[in-house]
Amino acid sequence: MSMDRFLNDLSFVPADKLTWRPTPTAKSALDIAAHCAGYSGAFASIISAGKFPSRVEDFLDPIQAAIESITTLEQAETILRKGIADTIAALDTVTPEQVGAMIEAPALGSTPFNFFLTLPARHLENHGAQIDYLQTCWGDLEVHF
Repeated sequence: MSMDRFLNDLSFVPADKLTWRPTPTAKSALDIAAHCAGYSGAFASIISAGKFPSRVEDFLDPIQAAIESITTLEQAETILRKGIADTIAALDTVTPEQVGAMIEAPALGSTPFNFFLTLPARHLENHGAQIDYLQTCWGDLEVHF
């Protein structure tokens, strides 16, 4: 549901606005889509493994490489859909014992595993709100359902 909402919001971004940024250091709609796509599979890997990688770099470096490889909205959507499909498959393997377990995550410390179960949806919802904001910046004040 969160992916569908995100992709729906993104579908209303005009082609000439995909790389538009409100400031030079801000993310464009395409940057946000690439970011979400890059992280979608990474969340699946945490859920599948039942743990966070022992080093933050082992988590972030592949994500950054994936993000940098995305240059079109079509690529972002394809990678995002696959990552979310992988996440759903990973969620199907979670046991009741895992839901209540704590896992160690560098920079986060001891973290409830269920935090990572809800993170993929919350991540997309938050970045969907960024797309909504960008749309208001260029004057699109429509509510897109």
